[in-house]
Amino acid sequence: MPGSAAHTAAVPAALSSLLTPVSFDALPGWREDTFLPALRAFTRSAHQVLQKPYRTGSLGIALSAFAEAHAAARAVSVPDETTARTFFESHFIPCRVAPADGGHGFVTGYYEPEAEASRTRTERFTVPLYARPADLVDVDDANRPEGLDPSFAFACRRDDGRLVAYFDRRAIDSGALEGRKLELVWLEDKVDAYFIHVQGAARLRLTDGATMRITYAAKSGHPFTGAGKVLIALGALDPQIVTMQTIRAWFRDNPWRVDEILWRNRSYIFFRETEPGDAGIGPVAAAKVQLEPGRSVAVDRLLHTFGTPFFIDAPTLTAFDGAPFRRLMIAQDTGSAITGPARGDLFAGTGAAAGQIAGGIRHPADFYALVPRSLVETGR
Repeated sequence: MPGSAAHTAAVPAALSSLLTPVSFDALPGWREDTFLPALRAFTRSAHQVLQKPYRTGSLGIALSAFAEAHAAARAVSVPDETTARTFFESHFIPCRVAPADGGHGFVTGYYEPEAEASRTRTERFTVPLYARPADLVDVDDANRPEGLDPSFAFACRRDDGRLVAYFDRRAIDSGALEGRKLELVWLEDKVDAYFIHVQGAARLRLTDGATMRITYAAKSGHPFTGAGKVLIALGALDPQIVTMQTIRAWFRDNPWRVDEILWRNRSYIFFRETEPGDAGIGPVAAAKVQLEPGRSVAVDRLLHTFGTPFFIDAPTLTAFDGAPFRRLMIAQDTGSAITGPARGDLFAGTGAAAGQIAGGIRHPADFYALVPRSLVETGR
């Protein structure tokens, strides 16, 4: 029977040595979890791969191995908890994901901010969110010019065709892109804009009564430096209390230093408008599906394959519902700061309440990837 402790398994050579098969009974809290939200999230990815397949991550959990599970998820009409649990136990074998440096993995949190915005600049709304500029180009090993930092995934194409580093945050804030008609919307507060950049998406309440959702389109290419890291280095905040809320409070108390701190982060994010979709769930993210609050997780997409279920055990994290966090999540997003095999960013939802949860998540966690059974050799 799926999940029975009597079964043993070994990972074939195609999969990473960082994955160690275990039984479902070995997952702390597996029997107490609910599975319908995770199945809903998984099913959205099962439909999306029909439009555009996901890339297989380097840990070897091949997208093609999900074919049977994807088809079964698409065929489920009215699932209940028993159906959802049976689905995951029937199609997958859990494998503990070893952190690259041993010990435990680590989780943080993110959310979809909400803010008021205007389609036009006014005396109140003066802070732009920009669309991707036409002279920003993707960079990889095939076109990377000599001397451009190897971490840069984007660069500027000059009139003479040369690729150089793009404008950084300070240059853009100082007007480098003015006059190009790239402004998607205007916000009232530059700190709100900064945190929308950090989260990579937002739900905007427009002054004309409409609602707009925006999501990440590209970035300047410069490395990200978080405001919290800067404030810790300056001795302005104790590292033990740094959260989104304490950073916001510091900016509120020191408004004359906002630019000084934000400009230490040279990275700049560009956005695109996306379909509003289902208002009850999150924005469309990197896996091209709407995120499920409390059930979608951002992972290192170079290592992992989008749509992979992960059971995450973070017993010291209680912000979601007051209980130790032990939940089945679906990999449906990524981020430049999310690196390593046992590293995740938990999507908390939309709005201020979700922001309160997400802003304080910094917890050790154990990760268990649910690997398609066809990739794992089983025996007795």
